[in-house]
Amino acid sequence: MPLHRLNRLFHPRSGRALDVAVDHGFFGEPSFLRGIEDMPGTVRTLAAARPDAIQLTPGQAGLLQELPGKDKPALVLRTDVANVYGNPLDSHLFSRHFPDAVEQAVRLDAVCVVANLLQLPGRPDIRERCIESIMALRVQSERWGMPLMVEPLVMRDNAAAGGYQVDGDTEKIVTLVRQACELGADLIKADPTDDVSDYHRVIRAAGDVPLLVRGGGRVPDDELLRRTEALLALGARGIVYGRNIIQHANPAGITAALMAVLHEGVSAADALKLVGGEE
Repeated sequence: MPLHRLNRLFHPRSGRALDVAVDHGFFGEPSFLRGIEDMPGTVRTLAAARPDAIQLTPGQAGLLQELPGKDKPALVLRTDVANVYGNPLDSHLFSRHFPDAVEQAVRLDAVCVVANLLQLPGRPDIRERCIESIMALRVQSERWGMPLMVEPLVMRDNAAAGGYQVDGDTEKIVTLVRQACELGADLIKADPTDDVSDYHRVIRAAGDVPLLVRGGGRVPDDELLRRTEALLALGARGIVYGRNIIQHANPAGITAALMAVLHEGVSAADALKLVGGEE
């Protein structure tokens, strides 16, 4: 399938992308709302900081697309909702995608759609629901020429550490990334491994499918920038960061620093000077 829309996602010189995820309110988890209580203001702030893309839900995508001008960030459209992040978990878990998600993405002029591939301990039914969604979205994506980003997400038992936690086990991430490719993903959004030096294995599992690294929870700026620099050196094509930007005291500053690392090859140490303000 021709993937012309991705020309608006990846930077023309570096071939990399920063996608700022602001779709957290979709999942019904109160702790995810910090930093995005005022969505119109959040989107305006992020758009002015000029990342390559902003990831939004169908109900919030208009906040970006209604902004005037042709130079605003591209839209990445979240298509599925799940209730897998609480502690304790709900007695009934689900994962569902919008039945007309790709048509909505076309109408909203998105560059791609994104859907989860969730792996929870002892819950293969949720993984099955995700696979069903990906298969249905793949059919629509082929029809409309809309790239499909799949987010393989290996999770720990929520009760073990007081809430939603990523499992950074290399073998599990590699296996789930490979399954996402086998299902027809045009892009992959995957977690970093516990040992960052292992990430070349994740890149290899993705093959020729561009892989963007997921950010996860808040970490200090210097750690975030160093990790980003290391993952890019191993072959990642970009990053999808949410809370490390939207919960930052200076979202524009941390965006500028990340864009410098991504697109200008600035070192993590030098990029840190661009952040300004407090973490």
